[in-house]
Amino acid sequence: MASIPQGSSTQHSATEEKNYTIPLIIVTILFFMWGAITSLNDVLIPHLKGVYDLSFKQAALVQVWFFGAYFLVSIPAGLYVRSFGYQKGAVTGLVIAAAGCALFYPAASSGYYFFLFAFFILASGITVLQVAANPYVAVLGPAKTASSRLTLTQAFNSLGTTLAPKFIAGIILGGATFLTAAEIANLSPEALTEYRLQEASSVQGPYLVVAGMLLALAIIFAIIKLPKISQGEDEDKQSFRESMASNIKAMKEFPHLALGVVGIFVYVGAEVSIGTWLVNYLGLPNIANMSEAEAASDYLWLYWGGAMVGRFIGFAALRYFRPGIVLCTCATVCTLLLLSGVFLDGHIAMWSIILIGLFNSIMFPTIFTMALHNLGKYTSQGSGLLCMAIVGGAVIPYGQGAIADSVSLQISFLLPAICYLFISYYGKKYARLYEEPKSI
Repeated sequence: MASIPQGSSTQHSATEEKNYTIPLIIVTILFFMWGAITSLNDVLIPHLKGVYDLSFKQAALVQVWFFGAYFLVSIPAGLYVRSFGYQKGAVTGLVIAAAGCALFYPAASSGYYFFLFAFFILASGITVLQVAANPYVAVLGPAKTASSRLTLTQAFNSLGTTLAPKFIAGIILGGATFLTAAEIANLSPEALTEYRLQEASSVQGPYLVVAGMLLALAIIFAIIKLPKISQGEDEDKQSFRESMASNIKAMKEFPHLALGVVGIFVYVGAEVSIGTWLVNYLGLPNIANMSEAEAASDYLWLYWGGAMVGRFIGFAALRYFRPGIVLCTCATVCTLLLLSGVFLDGHIAMWSIILIGLFNSIMFPTIFTMALHNLGKYTSQGSGLLCMAIVGGAVIPYGQGAIADSVSLQISFLLPAICYLFISYYGKKYARLYEEPKSI
């Protein structure tokens, strides 16, 4: 989700002109890893909800702490990377993310709020990693093929979000035996502690393995030779106050940027919120009445896998149709699918929600590029604002959790439907930002 810094350039000496296949493979693995880690939140949330007998709103705090780190850490991460370089930034991000994964081990015996702390540390590392690693993709080879390399790495990010729930959900949720609130109330303090320790311990092994893999990547990334990236002469020389004033001016001068920031906020929020509550939704008696393990390992991956498949379809569609029209169409379909999931039952409702992933595929890059269209000198500020809007992934799931607690989980899916309605409006309103693509 991070963008490539504006004004960055590559410094290649004659001896540096070489085949960067191996460095590109390593960077691609990074994209795969943070995609896998992010999607595992959707497995852990229903697990922790059952272990600690949480409300939907309390369980949503996982996404609040996780995506809140994107908002809080992105600016310090940018300052760190500019001071110490992109390669050291990537190594630092990997080490911090590994530390966050390792903290899941003591969290199993320390309670839910320690888990939230571990999520924040993990997400902070991923934020630093994204700020540092994305530019490498652009410079690991000829400039004319940079877009294809970016597409490749994003595809592996989606592959990570697809495979992680499929293969790890069973390990975490397979042996879970959640007690009801009444059964928990009858346990002694000692028995309750033992029960929670036993159930929470299933996350320790998988996350220690991930921590080890991240540390191994950090070591490889630290020793491998990668090309240098120099910043543009005028980049990042504004003070914080000047930067904020410039951001406000940019949004006033370019309404499509201001609405694009809102669009990214509600899109990321809707996408994450649906993934967050999908396992619980499939467990509803009137939908599919599935166990958490079955829903996570057999169906959650289809939601994220749809986004991966949809990127290839969207790539072709965007060659022949205006981006705004494609965006409006996909968002409208998502709204209709959500309404089906809210007001219908059984397999029709179940597959309606799962299919949303397919139509999510083109939304983030399309909103991003539409919002940055013709910004000129404000492009860098616009990119930063759009990246900060990813905090929607913290806010919308929490809001949906609150609705689920007060009304019902099924009705709560009206909130992401409202988000997609705004995206549909944005796509239609700014459909003519670009020239009409050539017809087939």
